[in-house]
Amino acid sequence: MKSFLIALCTVFLFGCSTKYKNRQPIGEIFPSVNGTSLSSIEVQIPQDFSGQKTIFLLGFDQDAQFDIDRWLIGLDQTKVTTDVYEIPTINSFWAEMMQSTIDDGMRSGIPQELWKAVITIYEDGEIIQKFTGNENPRNARAMVLDENGVIVFFHDRGFSVGALHQLRSSL
Repeated sequence: MKSFLIALCTVFLFGCSTKYKNRQPIGEIFPSVNGTSLSSIEVQIPQDFSGQKTIFLLGFDQDAQFDIDRWLIGLDQTKVTTDVYEIPTINSFWAEMMQSTIDDGMRSGIPQELWKAVITIYEDGEIIQKFTGNENPRNARAMVLDENGVIVFFHDRGFSVGALHQLRSSL
């Protein structure tokens, strides 16, 4: 529990070190980045998801988890069957140094069967935050990538039922 609290404090204090203006990247290809799932599988985004539509829920701050959880509940309740991945994206030298502690903290609060769908981005965090913008980091960035890695839906203003309907329409 102590290491989990340290990890949360680290992410809270150092999660977004540089501010980038929010932007709408609809129609653009998601940038090529590397991450690791909580089940320790190396992942290349968007390459490893080509050929299928995919939903990403990006979180830049620990407090974004509340927004991500609302998206997950909404997607589940509306019976969306497209694969969904949580992407904690941390842009901080200090967080990179604490990566194993942060990941262990997340593993302690997430059931093991869900670990493969949580892909943490550390080294390439700035690439993603610059791509989407990181103003209002408590809001998740919800997006749908098409089969070619092109963003066909993007929302960064917090969960809403209207945004959920728009996401579902993009599928």
